[in-house]
Amino acid sequence: MVTRSEIHLELVELSGHVIAQGGWSATLRADSLYRTARLAKPDHRCRLLHGTQEIKPSTPLAALDLSLGTCIQVVWIANYTDSYKSHSNAFAAIKANGSVVTWGRLPLYSTPLGRSPTEGVVRGCATHGAFAAILAGGSVVTWGDSERGADSSAVAALLTEGVVQVVATDMAFAALKANGSVVTWGKGGRGGDSSSVAALLAEGVAQVCGNVGAFVARLSNGSVVTWGDPYFRGRFAIAPPVDTDVVHICPTSIHAFCAFKANGSVVTWGSPHFGGDSSKVAQHLTEGVVQVCGTNTACAALMIDGSVVTWGDDAEGGDSSGVASLLTEGVIELFANYRDFVALKADGSVVFWGDTGSGTLSQSVEAVGPLQLSGKTAVSWQSLVICLYDC
Repeated sequence: MVTRSEIHLELVELSGHVIAQGGWSATLRADSLYRTARLAKPDHRCRLLHGTQEIKPSTPLAALDLSLGTCIQVVWIANYTDSYKSHSNAFAAIKANGSVVTWGRLPLYSTPLGRSPTEGVVRGCATHGAFAAILAGGSVVTWGDSERGADSSAVAALLTEGVVQVVATDMAFAALKANGSVVTWGKGGRGGDSSSVAALLAEGVAQVCGNVGAFVARLSNGSVVTWGDPYFRGRFAIAPPVDTDVVHICPTSIHAFCAFKANGSVVTWGSPHFGGDSSKVAQHLTEGVVQVCGTNTACAALMIDGSVVTWGDDAEGGDSSGVASLLTEGVIELFANYRDFVALKADGSVVFWGDTGSGTLSQSVEAVGPLQLSGKTAVSWQSLVICLYDC
């Protein structure tokens, strides 16, 4: 039990890299450590370990046993938020033996193509009707609706090895390879045709993500490249940033993206009707942003001090005034479905707002992650499941 007013700690990755070090007030909870850690990898989730014991966000720093040392280990959890949130009625599950189980139905008038792999699958993603799986050797297998990305025959020779990530829009896929190049296929107008930016995607790509109809790539020099849906890049769209200090990109709403910069600020672009225009809250996004997520048409940002900033369509979460007093501190993670937001707080309570209304639940709960279901998103906890329906 700590008796000092300030605790000196180091946040260290498994590699030994020190993320942060310094003094934290003993009156704080461990959620302050979580948010500090996530500044190193914006929009990613993590777990904190002190010795062999996991530190919960609600843990008072004064309760830490410093006889275990001052090193707090940061364990990063894989981030799967780089792709479009599929509205498909078909599902695929990867089993421990590397096989895939599928169920559900493809869109009407679809043309089925291919079969799901029976072994070696390590990761996958989906469009609105097709699936792509990365196998252990770095190759890619596709199946489902041929018009929505299942037909990868035109680029098959480029997908036999070296693929480290596949992301999707609603009708196209993009594969990032170990050599820093990107391969695309599927509906041309939804990102499957990247010929206009092919020279920029031939090498040096560090990250790719997609929303409903467009892709964006972050290059190793810190710049970004976009291609895909003309609506996303239309006449009134907010232009992508020209900065060269971008460290992370993510899709927010169905027609917008955001970029985290090295100084901790966030810039947004895309359709102004879908959260691409964050000018009304820009003064709050100049530093300390640790997470951004979105509904169909609105966005929410989690700040280093535990507060939340929202913008975009008021009806789908852009207006959080009904719960504003509950979002000024203590938030540790944000979740969203197509029309609603949920904020998990360090004290175990949750705050919700958006199309279905707003309010709070005071039960003590602990988040284990979002589950994508048909037409809705379920945020599950050990003692509580909340389903927010968007139908």
